[in-house]
Amino acid sequence: MRSVNAVQFKLGAAARLAGAVAMAGFGSAACAQSSVTLYGLIDTAVRYTTHANAAGDSRVQLVNGGLSESNWGMLGAEDLGGGNRVVFQLENRFFTNSGVSDPGYPLFNTAYIGLQSSTFGRLTLGRQTNPLADAVVKTYVSASWLPTVYQFRPEVGMAQGVWTSNMAKYIARWQDVALELSYAFGGQAGAFGAGSQIGASIAYIPQWPLRLGAGYLDARDALNSSAHFKTWTAGGAYTFVDTTVNFGWVVNRQDPGFMGNFPNGPFTPALLTALKFNTFSAREMFFGGVTQLVGNYTHLSANVWRTLQSGKTQSGDGNATQFQLLADYGLSRATSVYAEADYSLYRGGMIGAQLQGFGGLSAAATTTQLGMMVGLRHMF
Repeated sequence: MRSVNAVQFKLGAAARLAGAVAMAGFGSAACAQSSVTLYGLIDTAVRYTTHANAAGDSRVQLVNGGLSESNWGMLGAEDLGGGNRVVFQLENRFFTNSGVSDPGYPLFNTAYIGLQSSTFGRLTLGRQTNPLADAVVKTYVSASWLPTVYQFRPEVGMAQGVWTSNMAKYIARWQDVALELSYAFGGQAGAFGAGSQIGASIAYIPQWPLRLGAGYLDARDALNSSAHFKTWTAGGAYTFVDTTVNFGWVVNRQDPGFMGNFPNGPFTPALLTALKFNTFSAREMFFGGVTQLVGNYTHLSANVWRTLQSGKTQSGDGNATQFQLLADYGLSRATSVYAEADYSLYRGGMIGAQLQGFGGLSAAATTTQLGMMVGLRHMF
């Protein structure tokens, strides 16, 4: 995550702090022997939603997050010399409407430590985003200026939870090309591969104008290690001066015996069933959008998602089409006000499935849903 006007402080009397560590651009050198950056984001909105329950009732609420999920965290690094350093990150996600940590994630949803070399790349260990999610976010994610997962970003739900526990992730970069490889340990005695996940992605990320990415994940069920849950994605984005268009494709495929017993994932098998995540054998999404930058900080965006599903049984077959209009007005580099509207049509097995992008039960209980919200976001 990026930090804006980040607060920095010294670690130890001998440590001289000259600047924040830019973790997103891992090839840059640290400016001090040791440094820690405290960063965060607070976002809240009032949202109106139709058909919010099976009776078809509407709802008005102060939502947990608006265009971004509120979070706070720390980025740290120690310069070891010779282009090498130790890096770490801790990040917690919380609800502004109640002040509690997001119950869908652990206290520190991101928690890793690793080594980074200007010659050999970067190796990190712990809970972190998987390579497939990284490829999408760096290249063709919808509303790419937004700094984190938000209330209505359907492609997020296709990335096997985005964050993976017990992961070793390696990143290498050659000029504008970034390669990521990962392995998440299942930790099962006598069954090395059970509950594990492997991942890989490649991204072409020059400054301008074309960005391309592709990724792959393969998770194995912890109780039935021969059953796999696989995900593929590919897409790109192109910027014409102040206008950006993006397009992406992503598919999830589950073996018949995969029941969601994945210790490194974000949900229990029972919750995955409640989200209708275990009802399909294949779910395929196509999405695209256009964003117009106005001035330095204001964005106007239109997005569409089309999802096709083949169920494990015929009742699970279905499809969904979702539309969104978004205006994000920047009062400053750190603070924005925004207005958003989305409309969704769900058919068959997609009714009640979690396809809005946030970590919780679906907001849609019927075949159609209209949502609108206005909110305020500040980054520090």
